[in-house]
Amino acid sequence: MTRPTTPITVPAARIAGQDHAGTSGPDIIDPATGTPIASTGFADKSLVGRAVGAADSIRADFSRMGARARAAALLAIAREIRAQAGELAPWIAAETGKRISEAQGEVEFTAKYFDWFAEGAADLDRATLRRDATREFHVSRRAAGVSAALATWNFPLSIPGRKIAPAIAAGSPVVLKPSELAPVSSYLLTKIAERHLPDGAVAFVLGDGELVTNALLDDPRVTHASFTGSTAVGHVIAARAAATLTRVTLELGGRAPFIIAHDADRERAVANLMIAKFRNNGASCIAANNVFIHESLYDDVVADLAEQISALTVGDPFDEATDLGPAIAARFAERLNGLTSKAEESGDRVVMGKRGPATGTYATPALIEVDKSAGLWDQEIFGPVMPVQKFTDEAAIVNEVNSWRYGLAGYVCSQDVARAEGLAEAMNIGIVGINNGAPNTPEVPFGGFGESGIGREGSMSGIHAFMEEQTITIQHA
Repeated sequence: MTRPTTPITVPAARIAGQDHAGTSGPDIIDPATGTPIASTGFADKSLVGRAVGAADSIRADFSRMGARARAAALLAIAREIRAQAGELAPWIAAETGKRISEAQGEVEFTAKYFDWFAEGAADLDRATLRRDATREFHVSRRAAGVSAALATWNFPLSIPGRKIAPAIAAGSPVVLKPSELAPVSSYLLTKIAERHLPDGAVAFVLGDGELVTNALLDDPRVTHASFTGSTAVGHVIAARAAATLTRVTLELGGRAPFIIAHDADRERAVANLMIAKFRNNGASCIAANNVFIHESLYDDVVADLAEQISALTVGDPFDEATDLGPAIAARFAERLNGLTSKAEESGDRVVMGKRGPATGTYATPALIEVDKSAGLWDQEIFGPVMPVQKFTDEAAIVNEVNSWRYGLAGYVCSQDVARAEGLAEAMNIGIVGINNGAPNTPEVPFGGFGESGIGREGSMSGIHAFMEEQTITIQHA
């Protein structure tokens, strides 16, 4: 696949199949080349209100649309996403800097969300029934109302898809606000989805993040908001939503521990770690963040990692030989390279990988045998910088992990799966991969403990987040 050559215009809003230009926003820049690839429009509060109004106008009819009809629409959207992969994947790679092969994978993963939630939607017509000697209890779910989907930039197709698909399954109209850094893929997804849904069921609004988010959360017609992003912004959104008692689902920051136990298969552990750390240029909320290596394997594993990290090719995401593309913007690359420089200055042992081309916003991959006092250990990296530590006591690891504010994802490598599962269960973490560097899938709940979020996406839990429950009790004579 090749880089898009014709710039696209992303409007401030798309409502009921119509684009609205809004005011002029910033250009979207290809981080590998530094060239503009899209122009944007920015919405004001009135345009946000129009999007919500369109969603609210369809709310009652859409919620009454049969669950199986909504499931059919979801399957049709999934088919079109796959059919449009040749257009979608290049835009994902061009606006984020992720490798084209990973962009293709994101397209397929997005389609799988629509497949899965179609299955879930088909089950929603089945109300729960309970009986005793004199009473009947009917428990059913209905759409909660208009939802706001607030997405981030690192998975510009699959994160919006993970929010739009369950909203449709539930019968909830949804207004999507993508990241200002990578709105093209989200806009194209909106256009695909709306072709299979009633006008107003899916809307798109782009603009200043704070302005658009506040306008959505302050609108009494919005009854639910789903946000993916940093913990800091999640706090702000939760506080804002609390003022109107708007329900929220928050998928926030992670600080994923990756534990290589004494009995781990070394080769397999290193392979899984390289996936868990460097997938998506390291910019994933479930990326391996703090690597714990048992002392008996430490030297060999570090040597293996140093060799593999040094061999990574950093370059153009459209080059099939590339292992790591650029960061999405210069400030992200500067922060990551600054972390490595500070570690070197503090005396930590640093193994540097290859540098990227002079043109582009590249972060240099690095392995750091880090001293906890250096500060690197205590933050979410969100990039291709790998801090590692030696350990001897698994119980101490569990205590340390459970003392963190975060608990989104984690990893355990061991040949004793039962013991590894016990270790996983002891940690306050939402999703744990055992001998698995990519543990997430649409069929399972995804979300975190503590300051890593509220609620779950994926699975039936993901649909129920967009719904209210009602119980009817019938007394018989």
